[in-house]
Amino acid sequence: MIRVIAFLYLSSVAVPLLAQSPAAEAPVTDPHRPVITDTEFNATIPSLNDAPLESIEAWQAEQEERPVDGSAAQQPAQAVAVSAMLMAQDKNAVKSLPDPSLTDPLLDDPLPPIENFDAEPPPAPTQAAEREAGAVRYILRIDGLDATATAELVKDADGIAVEAAVWNDVRSRFYDLSLLKENGGRADSRAEIGQRARADRQLLLDILNGQGFFDADVQVKTETSATEGGPVNVIMTVLPGRRYYLGHIAFDAPTVQPADLISGNFAPKTGDAIIADVILAAEANISVALPQNGYPFANVGQRDIVLDGDTGMGDYTLPIDPGLRSYFGQLRTEGTATFDAGHIAILRRFKSGDLYDSRKVDDLRAALIATGLLSTVSVEAIPSEGVAPDGTPYAELRVRQEAAPSRSLAASVGYGTGQGFRAEGSWSHRNLFPPEGALRLATLLGTQEQAASVTFDRANAGRRDRNIEISLSALHSNYDAFEAYTGRLAVTMALVSTPIWQKKFTWSMGAEILGTSEDAFELARGVRDRQLYYVAALPAQVGFDRSNDLLDPVRGYRVNLRVSPEVSLGTGKQIYARAILDGSYYYPVQDNVVVAARARVGTIKGISRDNLAPSRRFYGGGGGSIRGFGYQRLGPLDPNNDPIGGRSVNEFALEGRYRFGNLGVVGFVDAGQAYESSFPKFDDWRVGVGIGGRFYTNFGPVRLDLATPLNRRPGDTRFSVYVSIGQAF
Repeated sequence: MIRVIAFLYLSSVAVPLLAQSPAAEAPVTDPHRPVITDTEFNATIPSLNDAPLESIEAWQAEQEERPVDGSAAQQPAQAVAVSAMLMAQDKNAVKSLPDPSLTDPLLDDPLPPIENFDAEPPPAPTQAAEREAGAVRYILRIDGLDATATAELVKDADGIAVEAAVWNDVRSRFYDLSLLKENGGRADSRAEIGQRARADRQLLLDILNGQGFFDADVQVKTETSATEGGPVNVIMTVLPGRRYYLGHIAFDAPTVQPADLISGNFAPKTGDAIIADVILAAEANISVALPQNGYPFANVGQRDIVLDGDTGMGDYTLPIDPGLRSYFGQLRTEGTATFDAGHIAILRRFKSGDLYDSRKVDDLRAALIATGLLSTVSVEAIPSEGVAPDGTPYAELRVRQEAAPSRSLAASVGYGTGQGFRAEGSWSHRNLFPPEGALRLATLLGTQEQAASVTFDRANAGRRDRNIEISLSALHSNYDAFEAYTGRLAVTMALVSTPIWQKKFTWSMGAEILGTSEDAFELARGVRDRQLYYVAALPAQVGFDRSNDLLDPVRGYRVNLRVSPEVSLGTGKQIYARAILDGSYYYPVQDNVVVAARARVGTIKGISRDNLAPSRRFYGGGGGSIRGFGYQRLGPLDPNNDPIGGRSVNEFALEGRYRFGNLGVVGFVDAGQAYESSFPKFDDWRVGVGIGGRFYTNFGPVRLDLATPLNRRPGDTRFSVYVSIGQAF
């Protein structure tokens, strides 16, 4: 039976090959004519009668008599024809291989006893069974990326040195995105491991392509552990092949101004490796640089890289349509018109006729958002029909705006030792007097302060970030130093910094009139007495800010000077001046460690302390001054150990800030004193130390500080707690 099967196999091969042989040139005229006749077929096929088969010994003897050189005389006629046809086709001598041995030594071995024979094969584990048994463990290994951090250079398939950092980067990126790595070496089944391995193979190929290895191949193999229940080994063998490098670099674009605007913003050079991230970043840089330099309608097309397998170089071509070089044109508004074109023109930092710059367009969009009066806003350039005198076309700006709710409620709560609890609330209509004319009603309820105020505020008044404020307020204060009932009317104009545009130089000027009835201790008479004061002042302030952030600076410095000429009518006409100089410095020791320092000096000149309203004097102590001491507790004291204030003050603070994520820890030391003299003496300093916590939010840090005085006096608390928004300085 074995010989028959083998013979049929040869016949089935020989017939079609012969039918395709060039030697059979005579066309078959009758499609129904058989290839061989029945007589020939019957003569070829052995008889299948019921005669008994020959013995194994006789068949083996017949096999031993056959020649072993595979000569054509002992082969069936069809097999001889196949060999002849193959030799005729390729014109090469073909040596026929001998037939394989049909004997198997295992056939001569005795059969095992019937009682030990297991007819059932072991069942293959199914996915359901594997899930029931628990997760299948596996171990991922990558071969071919063996560069280590200590190896400086590794060669690719062409023998060109490649930095070890490239291979390490490939490995690192793969591990960051790998499905096999992500799932912690466990899967529900072996089939799932195979799916992850196929996905990771393509991922690794993509990463290698991104590094310029376009001929790379990755072979995946899984091996079952030799120990029962051991993990499956997933082995990825990387064959990086050659690395391709940039050849000729060309930009399919018309001439632009300046001439190197495109090429100068494309960093890769001829001979650099073709790295996807670098190429994409360079193209993005061009798409950004063109609109920043007068081309608002630029379009960067699809790159074309032609690789040469012989040289390993790739010629790069990038089509670019820069569009028309344009100047800023007119403003056009659409949507719910919260602002007209005239007010939008106040917010912009460019004029019509300036060369188009997308950065200034982004700045205008941010300024519109910062008003808080728009729910959605977009600013886009559109072609204009007009042209400048030099022939350059204009690009109009279309501002689409939708109004946001203009009314808002706000509340805040704080606590400080010496000041107690403070709860503030306000209601605002931010556009009651368009444009950007706000009315705000506010109230303060605290342990030692209660207040109410009405404020009119005009933002961006005739100039961006210039604010005008008119306020009327009533305040009751009850501190150890004094108790006061105060009414105040004030007008202020200021150029302020904002989170969108932190200015180097800021200023404010204004006028205020207040009447205050205050109860304070008089040293001359040795009693507490209430007196009525009327004060008129012209406060002014200038600031210089070179810090890197308005709310949470980590580097740079700030300097601020406040001067207020004042007239007091409480005890006769008194003219004097108050001045305070503040400075702070921020130094980053490490990425998450900052050292911050602050110094403050204040003076009042032209009036005696007893003729000065107690609320206008200088005091030290508290969360914004010298922590560890109560609010206004530093300075001269009366016989009852209550503060009476002074005409000068000096303060110093040093902080070490450590941030980890959205949390932070601060250690600090504060020192200072208030003096009766008009100039600070810089002696008898009181020192407080403490530790604080910070929770960083998108609107600034929330701080909690705990401090204690080192050289406290009678009446000073042992510990002080401060809770507020923002850093101490």
